[in-house]
Amino acid sequence: MLAKMDFLGNPYVGVYCASNNQVVFVSSFISKSARKQIEEALEVQSRALSLGGSTVLGSLMCMNTNGSIVTNFADVAEISHMEDMRVEPISQRRLNAVGNTILCNDNGAVVHPNYNKSAIKFIEDVLGVEVSRGTIAGLKTVGSASVTNNRGVLCHPHIKDGEKELLEDVLKVPVTISTANYGTPQIGACIVANDKGALVGSATTPIELGRIEEGLRYY
Repeated sequence: MLAKMDFLGNPYVGVYCASNNQVVFVSSFISKSARKQIEEALEVQSRALSLGGSTVLGSLMCMNTNGSIVTNFADVAEISHMEDMRVEPISQRRLNAVGNTILCNDNGAVVHPNYNKSAIKFIEDVLGVEVSRGTIAGLKTVGSASVTNNRGVLCHPHIKDGEKELLEDVLKVPVTISTANYGTPQIGACIVANDKGALVGSATTPIELGRIEEGLRYY
């Protein structure tokens, strides 16, 4: 299911939510009615959360079925709300906006090229997948330039052939190019997705909705 919405007039819903096939974490300011809409679109339960006191969850965490990585300024009390799953803060002080720097599904992960070997090993361990460094459209912030589930990957429209090949090899799903929110190429900021459905920004056009539905294989 695809659902269009915004949060307090902001259509960049991917900045404020993060989801896998079991749960969606939402910012604490999101209303009960909006949370119900989110749950219906993604077909999972929602939990309110902040990380380091911040509400930009989509930028500060990434997750798949195996586990979740969060920013290193998340505190113990916040992490305790993420029960029933493995949660680990990344140790690096730089590149700690992991929702922007890690793109993952249950098959693999493509990450910011400046992560060192110890960070790569950490990501592989927590997410339980193969990890490769890469870019999308020359951008190192692969998590904000793309969104994926276990069916497909939606990418920035200027992705290069070699980047596309890497994504398909690591994530093991086909790549589709698209924009969202009326031409925004950083679609990771505009979409929250799992295998069951997606939440997209309210400015997304019907043509973009069709590409999103096709790219994430909701048919």
